[in-house]
Order: sequence, then C-alpha cells, then structure tokens
Amino acid sequence: MENEKDVPSSGGGEGQERKLDFIRQMVADDLKTGRWNGAVCTRFPPEPNGYLHIGHAKSINLNYGIAAEFGGRFNLRFDDTNPEKEEQEYVDSIIEDVRWLGADWQDRLFYGSDYFQQMYEWAVELIRKGKAYVCDLTADETREYRGTLTRPGKDSPYRNRSVEENLDLFEQMRKGEFPDGSRTLRAKIDMAHPNLNMRDPIMYRIVHERHHRQGDRWCIYPMYDWAHGFEDSIEGITHSICTLEFENHRPLYDWFIDAVNEGRTDDGSGPWGRKIHHPQQIEFARLNLTYTVMSKRKLLRLVKENYVEGWDDPRMPTVSGMRRRGYSPEAIRNFCKRIGVNKFNSTVEMALLEHCLREDLNKTSARVMAVLRPLKVVIDNYPPDQVEELEAVNNPEDPSAGTRKVPFSRELYIEQEDFMEEPPKKFFRLAPGREVRLRYAYFVTCTSAVKDAEGNVVELHCTYDPATRGGDAPDGRKVKATLHWVSARHACKAEVRLYDNLFTKENPDDVEEGQDFTAHLNPNSLETLRDCFVEPSLTRAKALDRLQFERLGYFCVDPDSTPDALVFNRTVGLRDTWARIQKTQTE
Repeated sequence: MENEKDVPSSGGGEGQERKLDFIRQMVADDLKTGRWNGAVCTRFPPEPNGYLHIGHAKSINLNYGIAAEFGGRFNLRFDDTNPEKEEQEYVDSIIEDVRWLGADWQDRLFYGSDYFQQMYEWAVELIRKGKAYVCDLTADETREYRGTLTRPGKDSPYRNRSVEENLDLFEQMRKGEFPDGSRTLRAKIDMAHPNLNMRDPIMYRIVHERHHRQGDRWCIYPMYDWAHGFEDSIEGITHSICTLEFENHRPLYDWFIDAVNEGRTDDGSGPWGRKIHHPQQIEFARLNLTYTVMSKRKLLRLVKENYVEGWDDPRMPTVSGMRRRGYSPEAIRNFCKRIGVNKFNSTVEMALLEHCLREDLNKTSARVMAVLRPLKVVIDNYPPDQVEELEAVNNPEDPSAGTRKVPFSRELYIEQEDFMEEPPKKFFRLAPGREVRLRYAYFVTCTSAVKDAEGNVVELHCTYDPATRGGDAPDGRKVKATLHWVSARHACKAEVRLYDNLFTKENPDDVEEGQDFTAHLNPNSLETLRDCFVEPSLTRAKALDRLQFERLGYFCVDPDSTPDALVFNRTVGLRDTWARIQKTQTE
C-alpha cells in the first residue's frame, strides 16, 4: 500500500505496531503535531440523488474507520443542493445503508441545506468584497467564454458591475424575480487560470424547484463547489476525504474559504468578524470494479430504462442490491480493508469481492439442503410409510450452531445433473449400477431409470443399505460421491433466482463507436427456477437470512419470500476463483 510506515496503532495496546495507509498516516502525524488540537472529525457527504453503491461503501468504511480508530467524530451529512434530482426516497435509503454497513454517526446527522442561509450570507460578503458578481450570460455563452485547456477564457461583459448593482441583482435573484437560467452569481477569480475550475466559477444558479427539505423557501441554490468546503467548515471537519476527481477542485475550495477569511481575524476583532474553520482536503482513488459500472447516472439509467428491477436489484452494485443478494456488511468491510487506500486509479477484480464474501459466509451461514432441478428417486426396498428424522450439521465451521433434524422417506429428489446414464470416466455421481452416499443418510445404488416419451430420464429407482445410516459402510467399502437430497413427501416448493454478472465485459465502458455501456449487458444475468424443492426447515427462515445450499452455493431469503411462497436469491457460488488464482501465483 502506498506510503505505508510502521507507526504506533491508534486503536491497539501500548507500543503496538501496525502499518497505516497514507491517509491514516497523515491523521496520525496531525495528532502528533497537535495541528487540530487533538481533534479528528470526518464525514460521509452523499448527494441524495441515487442509492449508494459499493464505491460509497469504501468511502464510508474509510471515513468512519478513521474516526473510530483515532477516537474522533464521524458525521453523516447530506449534500442536498440540487432539488431537481434529489428525493426523500434517496435520503431514507442512504441512512439505512450507512447504518447497515456499521457506521455510527450518533446524533450527528446533518443536511447541507440547513446551512443555506449562512452560505448565502457569505456569498453576499464576497460581493461586498468585490470577489463575486451577477452574470447574465447564458449557459452556452458561459461555456464559450470559459475557454479550453489550451485557450484562456475571456471576461464576462458583466464582470465589472458595481458592488451595489450586484447586491441588488442577487437580492432579486433570491426573491425569485428572474426566471431559471437567466442569471448566475459567479466568483471573480481569473479567466486565464490554467485550472479551468478557477475561471470565475458559478456559485449560485436560479432554480424554481421545491426542495425536499426546505420546501419553497429558496429559488437560488448553491453549486456543489461553493457548498462543499463550507459544509465541512461549519461542521469542523478536520480531514475532508474525497476521491481523486476532486483534486483539481481543491484550489477552488481553498480560494472560497480564504476569500471569506480575508479581513477576518482569529479573535473576531476585524471588520468581517472571526475567521472560519479551514478543513484539510485529502484525495484517494475511487473504487472501480470489473463487470460493473459505478456511475450513479448510469445506474439510474439501468433503473429508469428497466434493464433491472430497481435500485435493490441483486445484480446492481448498490448497497441495497448487495444486501438483498445476501452480502454481509462484514464481507464488504473486509473487502474494503483488503483493497486498501491509494492515490492511483485501478480496477479491482470482482473475484476478490466474492472471495471476501465466501470467507465470511462460510463461517456464518447455516447449511441446508435444496434441489434446484429435481429428479425423483424411489428407494424400492425402503418401507413405503416409514419416515426417519436424520441428524444434520448446521455449520461445520461453527460447532455452537448445533444440528437439526431432516426427514428421510422412500421418495426423494436429487439434482438432475447428479445422474448420468452413460457417465464419462471422471463422473463419480449416480449412474446405473453405481453406489453413492446420500448426505446424512444411506448408501444407495441405482437399479433403473424411467424415461418419458422424449427419452428424458424422469425417475430413478434405487436400493439402499440400512447398515450405512449416517456414515460409512461397516464392511469398509467406499463410495466416491456424496449427494444432497430432499424428501419428496416433506419438501417445500420454492423459487430460486440465479444471478450472474450484469455485464459480459470486464470494462462495460469499453465500447465501439456509436454504442454505450448497455451494449455489454448480460442477457443471462438472471435465471429464475420455479420448480425447486427445499428442506422443510426453511419455512422458518426470515427475510435476508443467509444460507449455504449444500454443494450449490450461498443463497439468501428474498424479502418477497413467505412461508407459503419461498423465494431465494443466489448470492455466490462455492467455487472461489480468486483463491485459485492466488494459489497458482504462489506455486
């Protein structure tokens, strides 16, 4: 990890040593020098214009983790400055997601919109200082006047309005006397600045739109760049941690705060009052993940254009979608820890995320038996009316999970793929004349297969050895396969949804001319099986319970599931691609 050093752990015992990422190292150094008087305050500042995704989870874990490790404070703040795209639904979902991920903001839930009056007053102050002006250029004209990376911009013809005229026009803007888009308030910086963000950026625009929190109180709204630094300042944020795309905006955030502080003093005795707090911004690389997209604009398209079934569709990289699919917050936190924090953009393999998921689910998920594509088995020498209650282990990784009883009877279901009439050499499961073990039950031998008119095998007939109950054969004979099963008489019917990557290409944005990312959507990302059978204990399962269907993978109870209509989502398969890759690399 970049810039790591051996330093005393902020959260461990005396003298304990551990490596810190470059951001934590900066925080540790600030504490040593007393830069912020021993304070550490971080925040997660989402815009409520969509649902959170796994990239946001990285930021939440980073910000909350730093606050927790260094004995600091963590704020949850909604950066709600754009009423045209923000909704209460998004606010509610974000609160739920942040809490589910384990971050605790205690009583520090804030909204940028609650600071609108203070930000407005600071804007008026910049007008009085001659550092801001009302501009009448249209959006297209503003872009044209801005220039390019190789060509400097040119001054707006309205740049030299008097302070009095600017104050009057800005007040009229606030009162709603002008239509949308007709005027803006801009900072007076430098139209030839090499950083395009510094070329007289817009501070306020006119938007006659009802705000989800402020109602119709305002019809001018601050731009994100104007609001961002001041929101951090008001809350006393010490380390304003952002992703790399905001690095070029940092000089502008600093300029705004420095402009307000010009003429102010530490004790408040100057003409403009006391200086305001100036946070330190630190940038880190955002998370990019193979086979998915992280742009909220693109995720919104997937939802609005019905490519998926909503923000919480289990194929989505949203936190709500991952929760519905069966991800655990522990697995996500461990993934974020594994990938670390750095200063260069890169793409993380989906296989690593799934590896972290399997590691957690293997330790915590109850084992159950389910058959997704059933093939009926009749044990001819088993008493027709007999039912046995067999002991089954709930989780071999957790002895405290105990055992459960599963019913066994003459007629069973196994997976269709566990039988082959003419098996190849390395197929060890059931075949004519072959003996296998039924999990927790008996050895059985296939004696015949029944076919339908099309020649498909629809039923198997077998015999069982009563002496092999729950274990090995007394005579020492061995079998090469153990199959899962459910009792046909006791099994519960279920719907099972099998999910795959939403995109067929590692980088969905790598498209040919005239295409966009939707060209790589996976048409087989969802397969729904409606004739599955599960053991009867699953009628007691609750929504979002995580389970391992033995030999099949990890599954989750869908929130739509009921005891009379069971629905399960496949979380992830048992095969661990990442572990296999790592093993190959070390051999």
